Amino acid sequence: MAIRIKAGMEKVPGGLMLIPLLVGAVIHTAAPDAGKFFGSFTGAMFTGLAPILGVFYVCLGATLDLKATPYIAKKGGALLGSKILFAVVVGIVAGRFLGEAPISGGLLAGLSVLAVVAALNDTNGGLYMSLMGQFGRNRDVGAYSVMSLESGPFLTMVTLGIAGLSAFPWQALVGAILPLALGMALGNLDPAMRRFLAPAVPALVPFLGLTLGLTINLTAVWQAGLLGIGLGLFVVLIGGAVLLLADKLTGGDGIAGLAAATTAGNAAVVPAIVAQANPAYAPAAQSATVLVAASVVVTAILCPIITVLWARVVLKQPAGGTREAEAALAADLHPHLDHVPADTGESAPEAAHVSVVDDTVADRAHDDRTRTTDRSDGTASTSDPTSRQPDRTVCRDREEREADA
Repeated sequence: MAIRIKAGMEKVPGGLMLIPLLVGAVIHTAAPDAGKFFGSFTGAMFTGLAPILGVFYVCLGATLDLKATPYIAKKGGALLGSKILFAVVVGIVAGRFLGEAPISGGLLAGLSVLAVVAALNDTNGGLYMSLMGQFGRNRDVGAYSVMSLESGPFLTMVTLGIAGLSAFPWQALVGAILPLALGMALGNLDPAMRRFLAPAVPALVPFLGLTLGLTINLTAVWQAGLLGIGLGLFVVLIGGAVLLLADKLTGGDGIAGLAAATTAGNAAVVPAIVAQANPAYAPAAQSATVLVAASVVVTAILCPIITVLWARVVLKQPAGGTREAEAALAADLHPHLDHVPADTGESAPEAAHVSVVDDTVADRAHDDRTRTTDRSDGTASTSDPTSRQPDRTVCRDREEREADA
């Protein structure tokens, strides 16, 4: 009789990371010397976080496609830049009051600049693409190929340095980004390498969670309960407001900005890596890991709710009149997004089953965008590249259904 372990884990937001993390934390709390007792490969699981992460980032880098269209580069760059800038501002302000060490007592005990910056600097890609596939424009899904560059500890290290806290040697900064860069080079030079390496990304996630959990003592978890929820609310509400504004200022409708206001599951490993690179952050690493893990769950629950509510307002009151029909077509435009690109080695647009159109004519006058021209086969096409058009297969299936009716 088969037991649906994977399906059960996936019902929990970030479950493939968080459930093994909890299991590892229970083991470490109950038997902290188990690694030394068993030794060999079992013992290596207690101390092998760094090499597993190195492999993970090489495989993740292979999924990043450098051939982004201008629209994808603009959208993804705006969201990525806004997240980085906001994290830097928060880091500078918080760093003036907290320093590297966590707060030692009171209601905010365990809170640190490391925890806040790590929670802000990484986006839940699967959730973003799912939301954008349902409520955004098709091309917005592909923007995550640019936003994926925030994965890993590199930007967190840079942010902490800019905030005036303990800096990192240049070797540590380069070492933090080299595996991702190596993977990007392999995946873009040889598509076969991308297809080979990419499927390993989701398979490595539970091992990351377990190994990370084996460094956590659960006696510190209860202190981060309400504080972790508060951190998640800060990421969704305050961070979401900043991203919404950035999206609007760059010509978007704000949906993509809100959909990016999350914390990725692999952000939970960043505090431990940062502490390894600079021991000044070691006192904050354990509590920061717990806080970031709580933020993963909170943002995964609240972000879709807020994004859906905002999308309903936007789609009922479209700007410029170019998206009235998009809400009605949403179900047909994106019916197959049931995985992230790393599952199959696809780029983000391929995982979304869409074709990305160059946005070079997006700034033409409204009458030019809405003018239609007749094709040789008698069908009509729109010259507006920003409006979402159903896939030809979708149109053909719709015609067949109408004919059958």
